[in-house]
Amino acid sequence: MILSRIDWIIIAIFFLIVISIGWIASRTAGKNISEFFLGGRGMPWWLLGISMVACTFSADTPNLVTGMVRENGVAKNWAWWAFLITGMVTVFIYAKLWRRSNVVTDLEFYEKRYGGKPAAFLRGFRSLYLGLFFNVLIMGSVTLAAIKIGAVMFGLQPLTTVLVASVAVVLYAGLGGLKGVIWADFFQYSIAMAGAVYAAIVAMQQPEVTAIGGMQGIIGKLGETVEFIPDFSNPSIYVPLLIIPIAVQWWSVWYPGAEPGGGGYIAQRMLAAKNEKNAIGATLLFNFAHYALRPWPWIIVALASMIIYPDLTSIKADFPHIDPTYLKDDIAYPVMLSKLKPGWLGLVVASLIAAYMSTIGTHLNWGSSYIVNDFYKRFACPGASDKEYVMVGRISTFVLMLLAAVVSLFFLNNATQAFNILLLSGAGSGAIYLLRWFWWRINAWTEIIAMIGATIVAVVLVFFVDDQTVATNVLDGFTMKLLIAVTVTSVIWIVTTLITKPENKQVLREFYKLTNPGGPGWKKVVTDAAKDGEIINKKDLGKPWEMPIQILLVFIGCIVIYSSLFAIGNFVYGRTLYGFILLTIAGIGTFFLFKSFNKLRAN
Repeated sequence: MILSRIDWIIIAIFFLIVISIGWIASRTAGKNISEFFLGGRGMPWWLLGISMVACTFSADTPNLVTGMVRENGVAKNWAWWAFLITGMVTVFIYAKLWRRSNVVTDLEFYEKRYGGKPAAFLRGFRSLYLGLFFNVLIMGSVTLAAIKIGAVMFGLQPLTTVLVASVAVVLYAGLGGLKGVIWADFFQYSIAMAGAVYAAIVAMQQPEVTAIGGMQGIIGKLGETVEFIPDFSNPSIYVPLLIIPIAVQWWSVWYPGAEPGGGGYIAQRMLAAKNEKNAIGATLLFNFAHYALRPWPWIIVALASMIIYPDLTSIKADFPHIDPTYLKDDIAYPVMLSKLKPGWLGLVVASLIAAYMSTIGTHLNWGSSYIVNDFYKRFACPGASDKEYVMVGRISTFVLMLLAAVVSLFFLNNATQAFNILLLSGAGSGAIYLLRWFWWRINAWTEIIAMIGATIVAVVLVFFVDDQTVATNVLDGFTMKLLIAVTVTSVIWIVTTLITKPENKQVLREFYKLTNPGGPGWKKVVTDAAKDGEIINKKDLGKPWEMPIQILLVFIGCIVIYSSLFAIGNFVYGRTLYGFILLTIAGIGTFFLFKSFNKLRAN
């Protein structure tokens, strides 16, 4: 595709604004670690919420959703829609606990919750394991999407795309720290959503789509593919697509951005909030925008692509220059963007760049925070100056981007491939991140052995077990592997917890006083402290445990957001009555949500 002069002007203005944001934020970002990685802990809920959703709106997300829809229908999105339960649990149970912990990164939490050398090892190892390995894999997947978009739309070579896409994001993330990333996210999310909506409009205006009657024609031609609830007459369809994600996946699987109990860059945003209320508000806004508002433009484009390009052969016929390595169903999204007319192309290209940069910027700052705060400062140079730590943060930002480029160029070829690897590697450990706040018996060895066990199980299942070997009549090979990983890893960490020594009583008492989790899981610690003449639950005395109302809020929150998600879907499909019914349910749920929310206490 050829960009017109106005397209280039729009793109140039976009880059100028983003880099300017980084430069302005750099005036305060270099003061200390708190400023560089947490924005001075003074960020408002609305800005943090938009930043969270901007980060998860990456260049590869439309590709991933498109691939899912083309391969298994709209219902396949339950693979990530199910994580809403995790999100609501984070909003109403864990957000305020994270804010109370007052740590710089969620890995620093380990030496608040656990003690001794095992806690230090856990913090140091995961700073590299997550900050480098996992983080680079995620950024590599996002960069892979940029490579595919560049190849399809402009015929660019992969290396050229990587260089063009990387320079600006490294500049503003390295200069402005988290504050620069968050303000850039706010600007970039607006551009990215505008581009996604316009791409959906153009997709529905294509001759092949209008010739069959638009969306009604798509529904008639694709049948069950368009339904957001899978066919319940066939267990092999609804069990892996719906039952497993809702019953097992949300609580058992660690996945970046949807960690059970919160973590990663979501925790980083909560820690950057002004107070607990802002932390809760930010995560609530994020979950609503992430699950209810954002998916439908991508789904519309995916459905339209199935009419215009029913298979990969038809895509190859129109785009013969595409490297066969990248010719997967997820490439249909950038292929559909080639239908855009000159003039609007600049906006959509800017939106794709924005989606890429918002995600990469967050991951660069987040990964750098682990490397600096949890490895360099904690183990390598604990007595260095703030300026040195900020400098190391900026250097690590560049190195992380370089490694992500290498991974995208030489090791990945499919967005779904990376998604599956990440899911399997974190299978079985999710319950630990939920329970460690509320059960005193979990210790550092629980997490260490679970991490080692999950990794070994994942390696064995990925490289030594064929999908067909474990597949059943109801469950496909990958779903069975997921269940095997969850079961084995869960048994490993539960046994480890019960046979190893509990944490030092003083470590447990200090953690309780800091975060005030409450509940029967801490009864022994509270009682033993009282016997020693130490009252560690002063804030709980005479007050009921908040967990029952928090669980109610989680339930109502899920109803509100799922109702909103499917209300929008029904309006898109022309099912107006169902849309209004679901919208009414969402409205009533929202009323009760905020009425009950005010009953929660804040420290």
